[in-house]
Amino acid sequence: MIKEQQIEDSLIAKLTDLKYSYRSDIKDRASLEKNFREKFQALNRVNLTDSEFARLRDEIINSDVFASSKRLREINTFSREDGTPLHYTLVNIKDWCKNEFEVINQLRINTENSNHRYDVILLINGIPVVQIELKTLEVSPRKAMQQIVDYKSDPGNGYTNSLLCFMQLFIVTNRSNTYYFANNNSSHFSFNADEQFLPVYQFASEDNKKITHIDDFSEKFLSKCTLSQMISKYMVLVASEQKLLVMRPYQIYAVRAIVNSIQEHKGNGYIWHTTGSGKTLTSFKASTLLKDNPNIEKCLFVVDRKDLDRQTREEFNKFQEGCVEENTNTETLVRRMLSEDYANKVIVTTIQKLGLALDPNNKNNYKERLQPLSDKRIVFIFDECHRSQFGENHKAIKEFFPKAQLFGFTGTPIFDDNATYKQIDGTVGSYVTTKDIFQNPLHNYTITHAIEDRNVLRFHIDYFKPEKNVTVGSTDHKKAVVNAILKKHDAATHSKRFNALLATASINDAIEYYELFKDIQASKAKEDENFISLNIACVFSPPAEGNKDVQQLQEDLQQEKADNKVEPEKKKKALEAIISDYNKQYGSNHKITEFDLYYQDVQQRIKFQKFSNADYPHKNKIDLVIVVDMLLTGFDSKYLNTLYVDKNLKFHGLIQAFSRTNRILNDTKPYGNILDFRQQQAEVDRAIALFSGEDTGRAKEIWLVDPAPKVIEKYQVAVKAMEKWMEDKNMVAEPQEVYNIKGDAARVEFINRFKEVQRLKTQLDQYTDLSEEQKAKIDELMPEEQLRSFRSSYLEIAKQLKEIQQKEGDKAPENIQQLDFEFVLFASSVVDYDYIMNLIAKYTQGTPKKQKMTRDQLIGVLSSSANLMEEREDIIEFIKTLEVGKALNEHEIKDGYQNFKEEKIAKRLAEIANNNGLEVSALQQFTDAIISRMIFDADKLSELFAPLDLGWKERTKRELALMDELTPILKKKAEGREISGLKAYE
Repeated sequence: MIKEQQIEDSLIAKLTDLKYSYRSDIKDRASLEKNFREKFQALNRVNLTDSEFARLRDEIINSDVFASSKRLREINTFSREDGTPLHYTLVNIKDWCKNEFEVINQLRINTENSNHRYDVILLINGIPVVQIELKTLEVSPRKAMQQIVDYKSDPGNGYTNSLLCFMQLFIVTNRSNTYYFANNNSSHFSFNADEQFLPVYQFASEDNKKITHIDDFSEKFLSKCTLSQMISKYMVLVASEQKLLVMRPYQIYAVRAIVNSIQEHKGNGYIWHTTGSGKTLTSFKASTLLKDNPNIEKCLFVVDRKDLDRQTREEFNKFQEGCVEENTNTETLVRRMLSEDYANKVIVTTIQKLGLALDPNNKNNYKERLQPLSDKRIVFIFDECHRSQFGENHKAIKEFFPKAQLFGFTGTPIFDDNATYKQIDGTVGSYVTTKDIFQNPLHNYTITHAIEDRNVLRFHIDYFKPEKNVTVGSTDHKKAVVNAILKKHDAATHSKRFNALLATASINDAIEYYELFKDIQASKAKEDENFISLNIACVFSPPAEGNKDVQQLQEDLQQEKADNKVEPEKKKKALEAIISDYNKQYGSNHKITEFDLYYQDVQQRIKFQKFSNADYPHKNKIDLVIVVDMLLTGFDSKYLNTLYVDKNLKFHGLIQAFSRTNRILNDTKPYGNILDFRQQQAEVDRAIALFSGEDTGRAKEIWLVDPAPKVIEKYQVAVKAMEKWMEDKNMVAEPQEVYNIKGDAARVEFINRFKEVQRLKTQLDQYTDLSEEQKAKIDELMPEEQLRSFRSSYLEIAKQLKEIQQKEGDKAPENIQQLDFEFVLFASSVVDYDYIMNLIAKYTQGTPKKQKMTRDQLIGVLSSSANLMEEREDIIEFIKTLEVGKALNEHEIKDGYQNFKEEKIAKRLAEIANNNGLEVSALQQFTDAIISRMIFDADKLSELFAPLDLGWKERTKRELALMDELTPILKKKAEGREISGLKAYE
């Protein structure tokens, strides 16, 4: 195996070839600062006194990553000793390539609390901007990130109190596999595998081929001018969130292509980047780089539909506060277009307002007023450029602005094959193809690329066949669909961890579905007291009745626009009743007259399907939203994973709708689920072939998950391999034997083997098309009771190994350091706090003979889920104190459990006080003060020991002994929140 030292030596040699200066003399804080001083003084042509430099250093070192990153890119001011201001930059920001580039290794930043060593760091003008961490084992990107996150959160780390505060990028490599990601403040740099992890990227060429070997990566990414561009041009500082973003390779190539087209007068062009790939960030970067181009008069970012307008504007304002205003009317747009203010150089508007501004028949003479701009160079960037009304607008723009350049972004281009479509009235309409309007394809990043990169998910499609012949669209058909959804929804959404859309063919169908769900669920609830109804919402646009907002919304909702012309009053009444139900369910106060607020609330609720219920109870969530046209394009939510389809879809409409389900979250969401009730396999196959980019015949294989038999086969292999491994270790392949595994190396192997079993089981759990035979086969391989016991054993072993990881850090054996437990795979969305409390209440209410669940089974359910790992021991102890037959309700159980925990902690505190010769009341006050402020105060710790009149050596020893006992209690009382300053004692 290649040693880490060899990788390091080879990397430094490569960087030296790339004209970096290797500085073997820079190994500590003093030499780092000395070098920075020399570079700073040369760049700014100044000689600072020692006291001036010390003051400047203290002024620029800032634990706020965002503030430091801004300072790195700006002209700053410093007051010299004689009172004169010094305007300085830390690097040459006019021409980043002209900076000095150096490489250092094995830097140590020593403080009272730490003695960190950093593998390789790149300096620009003496400022540390890139840290490269080297690994010998196969890098799990999440694990490598976890290590850097842990490193950064250690007390006394150099990132907060030295020049390392300017760090922009982290690179992790094991030589053959390399990842990069941006630095950030802790709020955006926390690693939480339960719900999300930091965005981590691999570099790629323009045709999306991965560049992962560190030598190739260095050549393409770390050459001096490329790295300069990465930091100066292709990182975005998101002002509203105080966050740094680094662009993905395909975003960089798209921005570069647009900027080059403008500089070289190459006409129009389009970017084909799939839905979910971050088009807004790409277009924002393109617009802001154009803002500084003196040859461009204006850059208009043009979107379609009112909700997209708001969404895009909010996205843009996230990147730079107030950078785009709301153009509430065309008058404002015209005024901003004519304004010479630099702040009005980039404008976000809708295609509809632009159409009005260029309409010669408009009585406000907008077109006449815009005449001074007609011979200027104006850039138009269109988001989702394939709308039906685009042709006329495009013609008007080209006629009025002959020097304009037009750029379009689309996730689903219009080709000849999908240019014609059947209109609602039965006539045939046609879209202008993307190539006709935008001429040059500038960059492609298709859904095929995105799936292979794990930027979006694959799809699982279940073509549903009703049990008896029914006419599609009939009430019987809809009843069969409702019953199928109620039967399959738990599996499809991973026990309601996610939510779903039901796409219907018309407003009348949506209304009928809404009523059927109400009736069928009500009758099921009567029949079965344990039936839990789905929370159902429904959105479709109301009759416009002259409301301009609704009219604008409906321009891209062709079906809804046509439907609302027939019996509008009836539809209005139905929507009012739907909104009234929604208000009762969620305690809101929406009205049909302010439909947009209702629509926004539904979107927010879908996006906030927060797991688990302890934070966001199920009553606040939406399980299913019935839609017609709305939400099927341009809407993103990580918590939406299922689309039920009861409408005819084809080509780009089909891909757009399916793509609502495939946003990445974590391993509990392995794919987007599609349940098609219209047998549209031929249309799906045609759409995949058309939108896969260069179709090599593998598109279906890439886009769609393996069929159930294949995954069952993989599951069988994983289960049998684990059982054989246990037998080879002279153990029976039973859960209780896991506790007899000898040695950490064998435990690590068990963790990796069972994790694979669980990952495949999580995938199979969400297949909605399993036959009864297949379900029996899965259960036969590992019955539910046995699987649950194995999960419990896994969590126990994982907990022990995680403690070694945390306590020993870098000193832990390499195989333990590299372990990624992926507890999220073991966090049941059913077994949450409320569920367990409810089970315990039911357990007390039975009699020993009539109990549905024994005490051991109850403890087994609790032990097999990662959700309550921290509380598991306490809950088990509490269960053992309860008497069966002494009935308690859920509220009494919750109160009883809280009292039990408090008494247990009070008892333990008394023991700790006694062990350390302290007053119980004083120790109680000390811990209460820490928890109330969530801050650990070392001075108060010293005061606690003051009455004992100890020498400083003895006092320090006693303080450390106390904190060793007290830290677990403080962490328990903090319930997952961070206590500032406590890490020093962990």
